[in-house]
Amino acid sequence: MTEIFLRTLPFFAIIGLGYLAGRIRLFPPEATAYLTKFVFFFALSAMLFRFAATLPFDQLFDPQIALAYLFGTALVYVVATLVAMARGEKMATAAFEAQCAVIGNVGFLGIPMMLVLFGEAAIGPNMLVLAIDLIVFSSLIVILVNVAREGRLGLRTLRTVGVGLVQNPMIVAITAGLAWSAAGWPIPQAMESFLVTLGNAATPGALFAIGASLAERSAERLSVAGWISTCKLVLHPAAVGFGALVLFPLDPFDAMVVIGLAALPVAGNIYMLAQHYGIAVQRVSAAIFVSTLLSILSFPAVLAMIGH
Repeated sequence: MTEIFLRTLPFFAIIGLGYLAGRIRLFPPEATAYLTKFVFFFALSAMLFRFAATLPFDQLFDPQIALAYLFGTALVYVVATLVAMARGEKMATAAFEAQCAVIGNVGFLGIPMMLVLFGEAAIGPNMLVLAIDLIVFSSLIVILVNVAREGRLGLRTLRTVGVGLVQNPMIVAITAGLAWSAAGWPIPQAMESFLVTLGNAATPGALFAIGASLAERSAERLSVAGWISTCKLVLHPAAVGFGALVLFPLDPFDAMVVIGLAALPVAGNIYMLAQHYGIAVQRVSAAIFVSTLLSILSFPAVLAMIGH
């Protein structure tokens, strides 16, 4: 575990640096928002496009990986939802708690960390998990919240889901890259250099932005945040591990990558969605903060357990 901890420590150190810059207002919230947009729309998208355009399709989509991840994620999603509703929470609030329980920071933290830890062989499973999170579960939260508010699933909700998917730059980048690869076009040298240079900014930019955004997070409702963090950092990788090792046995390397991705802390974009709908903002904020802090130790521990 010590070796894995030391290898992941630089990533969390950059997050800590961003947090410090945010706390002392050297990096105010406005700057964090613009840095996040740069990473989201440009740097990370360039990285995803290059990988999708150069990796064979069978390395980007493996049905076994998809089934293993979907099983574990759906199981924890249902458990978190039932627990929230047993506490008397409304459907919309329960949906946000469940979203926090299963959606990790796969884009901003997972891709750069897995790339360094495991090399480009980890990119295929990583992008598949990212696509499932964005297409399946990001759509599900919008549907559940709107059904809870309107009492039915209308065309407006479906349109909102469709527009959100089409406008998401990560989905666009992956789709465009797959189309480029399917066409059999090589990436010209100048374009390759451009994508590599821009994509290389994704890792430090994303990690710094995560830290700076944590400086604005609240640590209220710690009991709920503790439960959600337990779901995300313990139950989610355990459930995905059961799917990846027992129900839909994967290659050991793929299993380690997918379980590791399930052990990542709560994704920051859930907070923006909670703000947009005005639902469970404080508990989502606290869950992101607590899970990110705990993941400094829990993430290496999960990888060490899988390795053994």
